[in-house]
Amino acid sequence: MQARIRVVVAKPGLDGHDRGVKVVARALRDAGMEVIYTGLHQTPEQIVETAIQEDAGAIGLSILSGAHMTLFRKVLQLLAERDATDIVVFGGGIIPEEDITELESLGVAKVFTPGATTASIIEWVRANVGAQVA
Repeated sequence: MQARIRVVVAKPGLDGHDRGVKVVARALRDAGMEVIYTGLHQTPEQIVETAIQEDAGAIGLSILSGAHMTLFRKVLQLLAERDATDIVVFGGGIIPEEDITELESLGVAKVFTPGATTASIIEWVRANVGAQVA
């Protein structure tokens, strides 16, 4: 079988705005990736569990609530605890430039800010996430 990139896309925390994450999820799907969208109000524990169960190559977080430092940090910590640091973590949202630098130093592979094109996100995922055999 042909290998496909498998991405879990999630909205952690209390943020209820999901239009952007749905656009990204659809774009990744239309680009031939397998996308598992977990829906709104997911805990970091739920997101990591889904990624491990689904054998995902990446987790994409959409955070607009301002809690990005806490939520990204917790997801990375849980992945480390579950020996799943091979799962690439990326995301997007309204995140200040100085926080992006800190998130990257924590292990977030990429942060997309408002205005990022779906084409640039697809290109980045293809270049940075390994495919799983479907």
